[in-house]
Amino acid sequence: MDMTLRISRSLAARIIAETMRFPVEACGLLLGNDNDVDAIEPCANVHPTPATHFEIDPAALFRALRRARAGGPQVIGHYHSHPSGIAAPSATDAAQAAADGAFWLIVAGSDLTAWRASSDGAVHGRFDPVALAIAP
Repeated sequence: MDMTLRISRSLAARIIAETMRFPVEACGLLLGNDNDVDAIEPCANVHPTPATHFEIDPAALFRALRRARAGGPQVIGHYHSHPSGIAAPSATDAAQAAADGAFWLIVAGSDLTAWRASSDGAVHGRFDPVALAIAP
């Protein structure tokens, strides 16, 4: 299995710019096919303590999944920020992550890292690092 997530420079820059605007954890969906991010969809963070946690607005997620079932872009993962942390999964991220193979992009400042959720990941038993290929 290819463990490289491909994203355009412009989409990576949009994610970083969006997450730097908020003092709380920002989040959104990664849309595309296989290991290619073709679009992003910023979503509201509806977690009751957004300074240290995130929860993608379920209504936005359901809309994206319905579009995917109708032939639109697939939801291949999501992104979120760690405004006062590092760009790596936290123990909280691991506790909340499903072992479903979804990609996770984590942003801290201008650092952007990629991960894949698994049942026996190298990080917190839930995440494996993924190479991030940022194309021009």
